[in-house]
Amino acid sequence: MKNRITELFGIRLPIVQAGMIWCSGWRLASAVSNAGGLGLIGAGSMYPDVLRQHIRKCKAATSLPFGVNVPLLYPNIEDHMQIIVEEKVPIVFTSAGNPGTWTPLLKEKGIKVVHVIANRKFAKKAAESGVDAIVAEGFEAGGHNGREETTTLCLIPLIRDCTDLPLIAAGGIGDGRSMLACFALGAEAVQVGSRFVASAESSAHELFKQTVIQTQEGDTQLSLKKLTPVRLVKNKFYREVEAAEARCADEIELKNLLGRGRAKKGMFEGDLEEGELEIGQVAYGIRDILPAGDIVQQMWTEFRKEQQQIANLEL
Repeated sequence: MKNRITELFGIRLPIVQAGMIWCSGWRLASAVSNAGGLGLIGAGSMYPDVLRQHIRKCKAATSLPFGVNVPLLYPNIEDHMQIIVEEKVPIVFTSAGNPGTWTPLLKEKGIKVVHVIANRKFAKKAAESGVDAIVAEGFEAGGHNGREETTTLCLIPLIRDCTDLPLIAAGGIGDGRSMLACFALGAEAVQVGSRFVASAESSAHELFKQTVIQTQEGDTQLSLKKLTPVRLVKNKFYREVEAAEARCADEIELKNLLGRGRAKKGMFEGDLEEGELEIGQVAYGIRDILPAGDIVQQMWTEFRKEQQQIANLEL
């Protein structure tokens, strides 16, 4: 397929693997890129020297384009950006912060910049900052949700109508059917997170992967809206958060409850009770752990199949 997104990134298929903390290392990113999509290294869980290692290993594992996702609230952001520039990473996805801070520098260095948003206000700010494309992420997603809780079905046409920038849909997308639906709403590519958590190359702990494929309806909930909204699997830690929010705990209490390393403990180390387990609603439909390349191919095959079935409908 050729469209503005595939031409912008130099990729064959309009499928982007989300840069998820503790799940998106060089193995996953290179596997997705080698399959024709765009793989992203998730820098949010990496110290600067670790990020450099992942970038170099990804370069060795694929000759195709890949990128790095950088949450702008990360404390070592200056070091991360310097490494990205030094290592000549071609594409950067930013999230959770003001894109105007770093977009001009990255663009000056010839790097393509994409920013993740969840409402029209920040879509307009991203466009004003000069980004090359936007990811619109709906309420169904695992991380970086908007406080407005706008679903992907509503968000994509809303953002499509307020900007002419190339648009990538995210949130609740795990197969070719949902991908096609997002294209019908105005997206030109999809960003997929949860489906790639349950992949062979994901750096998530095996116990977390097994939890994902066993998730049922109602097993996740959007939480921590006073901090950074994330969707969590309902475990012991989630229930503590739920109780704190029910008594109207303030940001300080929630930060103390969250502590440090909670996401690492859950998703990377496999502590299923005390850890923070971020995953999207689409986990309800994921029932196997597959190689990332197979996931990309399955999504694309199903997309084309569903596209043809709709084309054959008698109107």
